[in-house]
Amino acid sequence: MSEDDRSMLGRAFLVLGSFTSERPRLSQSELSRRTGLPLPTVHRLCRQLVDNGALERVDDGHYEIGVRLWELGALAPRAHGLRQVALPYLEDLYEATRENVQLVVREDLEALYIERLSARGAVTVVGRAGGRLPLHASSGGLVLLAFGGKNLLDEVLAAGLERFTPSTITTEHRLRSTLDDIRRTGWVTCREHLNVGTLAVAAPVSRSTGEVVAAVSVVVPAEKDPAPLIPAVRAAARGISRGVA
Repeated sequence: MSEDDRSMLGRAFLVLGSFTSERPRLSQSELSRRTGLPLPTVHRLCRQLVDNGALERVDDGHYEIGVRLWELGALAPRAHGLRQVALPYLEDLYEATRENVQLVVREDLEALYIERLSARGAVTVVGRAGGRLPLHASSGGLVLLAFGGKNLLDEVLAAGLERFTPSTITTEHRLRSTLDDIRRTGWVTCREHLNVGTLAVAAPVSRSTGEVVAAVSVVVPAEKDPAPLIPAVRAAARGISRGVA
């Protein structure tokens, strides 16, 4: 691969990396601003990415991530194998609650949703499959942070604890205390930490070695009692753990 090819590949990933769950549809002008690339370069890259299925051009001239990228992403061993093992247990949890059921893994300093099941009329939440959230602000993210080691916690604290609601954890003392509780009990409840009006319960998915690789969570209206949800979420997490290599 020539230097020009590598440079073009890097610019293509800059364009693709501009799309987020909050901004899944972008114009060429917006892509130019987000990447810092000249508009003619963005125009050329978008055309090539569309030709290869990595982007799709919608009627208003904006662009969206293409299905081909979704197909390739679904082949990622970590997500693909985990989703296959987890889905029956997630479906059981969904049938029992008829609310938002989620499976998350850690990607750098964020929680990445690799599966979500949601009923019509379920409480509205931030995030969707393929979306990301800060670790400190979501139930699944807190579980992953609790078992992620000291270096990860130091990085999260250095990045800052953004406030999403009045109940979001924004102090080091409260975060450390919450993580200690998660390691002691094996679960966490979060009332309105990320979305006003929601209550989330999460538990870890681990390998036989004890390594935590994911978290299962359910999100319900804030007024609900979490007590009946805790054993159901933990049972789903244990079931998935038994099937994780």
